Amino acid sequence: MSSAIFYILFVSGLAFYLAWNLGANDVANAMGTSVGSKAITLRQALIIAGMLEFTGAVVFGHQVINTLTQGVVDTQAFDNTPQTLSLGMMSVLITCGLWLQVATWQGWPVASSHATVGALAGFSLVALGTSDVQWSTLGVISLSWLLTPVVSGAIAALFYRLIWQGILQSTHPLHQLNEWIPWLSTGLVSIFGVIVLPQVTHPVHEILQTHWHWQFPEQDLAIAIGLAAILILTIWSWQRLAQIPPSSDPTTDHAVAESQLASFQVCSACFVAFAHGSNDVGNAVAPLVVVSAIFATQEIPTPEAAVPLWIMVLGGLGIVAGLAISGKKVMTTVGENIISLQPSSGFCAELAAATTILLASRWGLPVSTTHALVGGIIGIGLSQQGPTIQWTTLRQIAGAWGLTLPICMGLGALLFSGLQLLTGF
Repeated sequence: MSSAIFYILFVSGLAFYLAWNLGANDVANAMGTSVGSKAITLRQALIIAGMLEFTGAVVFGHQVINTLTQGVVDTQAFDNTPQTLSLGMMSVLITCGLWLQVATWQGWPVASSHATVGALAGFSLVALGTSDVQWSTLGVISLSWLLTPVVSGAIAALFYRLIWQGILQSTHPLHQLNEWIPWLSTGLVSIFGVIVLPQVTHPVHEILQTHWHWQFPEQDLAIAIGLAAILILTIWSWQRLAQIPPSSDPTTDHAVAESQLASFQVCSACFVAFAHGSNDVGNAVAPLVVVSAIFATQEIPTPEAAVPLWIMVLGGLGIVAGLAISGKKVMTTVGENIISLQPSSGFCAELAAATTILLASRWGLPVSTTHALVGGIIGIGLSQQGPTIQWTTLRQIAGAWGLTLPICMGLGALLFSGLQLLTGF
């Protein structure tokens, strides 16, 4: 085997290793609320996340190079030394993979994007010095550790109190749920649709324009799909509710209403999995894209460079395998070890996390799905009566969050220095 083929296979193995741990940690914590609330079983979560993560990653995850730097370092600073950048990307893959694996072993849900940013900053410090690292971006990311869970927690508490008082605590929960279904459908599709629909409608709109010569704005297509989804979800939910025989027992009605809300949480879990595969696969495969492009052309790829399909498939397979084989521990932490979740509370936590991410995107702030989701769970726990939050678990999670950036910076710098010594670049 030639050294060139061995080199590509080695870096591909590192990317698969990182994707595996990304699935075991990031994807697992995203699905943990649905499993913990018993809205879906572990097997169903693996099937849903596996299919939608893989589809999102392979079909809609091609814009990955922009997710690589997060504004921390300008890759064009390595124009004259592309091999140095290639070594840096290898150190990023190893660093993030190792830290996510340690966190997964401990059951800590951590932010893969923050690990990537830390590793990038670490190797860049060694390669370029302090002047080329965007310290303001690192400061904003650190501030997001505090703001993201607080904002998401407040939104989740508001959503939960509305559903609790408006539906679950009423004397006729099923009757109230029947009236709330259109609003729940609208809220779910509107919030998650803004995240997911642009990724779907853009290629569809291009196909319609190219092959069918349809002349209409892309935004109109997204709105039409969203309205159709709201209508379908509303009618389907009404039909399921109509099949339930009436009961005079409020306790029974309460339990049935919770089970009906589980369908909304399943929908939100599907959106989370698809969006995660579309967006965060870049944390695993973007370094491989850079390395393979440098190896083939001896030049640094531009953000608009095409991503080979085999790389996207590699990332998608790694994410799915990691979730299926190693994801149970983090799922248990998020879904069971912070508070006891019901479909209503799990749905509110996922909805709050999505809302927080939308607000942050609007303001250009880098946030973590992990932080938003855990913050939403905490907010619901605080809004409930009685001591429901497991503070020991939260202290462990918070400690892991605080350690992610400095550990990955230090390890990234150390590994990059070691690779430089080994290769002579």
